[in-house]
Amino acid sequence: MTSDQSFRLGVLGSGRGSNFVALADAITAGSIPAQIATVLSDVAAAGILEQARQRQLPAQFIAPGKFRTKLDEEAERAYVLALQAARVDLIVLAGFMRVLKGDFLRAFEGRIVNIHPSLLPSFPGLEAWKQALDQGVKVTGCTVHFVDAGVDAGAIIDQQTVAVLDDDTAATLHARIHAAEHELYPKCVAAIARGEILVQGRRVIRKVG
Repeated sequence: MTSDQSFRLGVLGSGRGSNFVALADAITAGSIPAQIATVLSDVAAAGILEQARQRQLPAQFIAPGKFRTKLDEEAERAYVLALQAARVDLIVLAGFMRVLKGDFLRAFEGRIVNIHPSLLPSFPGLEAWKQALDQGVKVTGCTVHFVDAGVDAGAIIDQQTVAVLDDDTAATLHARIHAAEHELYPKCVAAIARGEILVQGRRVIRKVG
C-alpha cells in the first residue's frame, strides 16, 4: 500500500464486495494513487468485510439501526465518526444498500461516489439490469456518479456501455455489467485521486495536462 500521506478511501458495502476487490487490486497494481483507509458495512457477515480482512485492511460492521433502506440517526453518526477518524478523502460506495441522507451528505459533500448498473439517467433504483432487459433496450451499461440527495441522481463522472444480447437473461446481462463496473470504477477513482476531475454544475470535466 501507499504511504499514510496518500489519498485515502473509505469504502462502504453491503454484499460480497466485487467492486471493492477491483479497487483494492488496482491500488496494489499501482493504477490508483490511493490507499483504502477503512471498509465499513451494514451487514455483519458481508463478504466485503472478509475481503478487506484478507488484505489486512481496517474493516468494521456498524449496525444500521431500525430502518430497512437507510441509516437511522445514531447509525449515521457512527458512520460519519468512523470515516472522519479514518481521515478519508473520498467515500466509495461499493454495493452499499442504504440511501444516504442529510447529515451524512453534508459531512462529506462532493466526496462520495457510487457505481450504478445502468446508463443513468435511465433505469435508476434497484435491479437496473432487469429494468433494461424488460424495457427491450439494445445497449445498457454502468455509470460512476457523485452522490447527492436524489436516488442515483448525482453528477455523472463516466459511463461504460454493455450490449444487450438477444439471448440475455437477467443473470447473464448482470454479469457482463459487473465486469464493466470492475473496469470503470478503478479508472474513475484514480482520476479523482489524481485531481483530474472538475465539477461544473451537472457536468463533470476531465482535466488534461
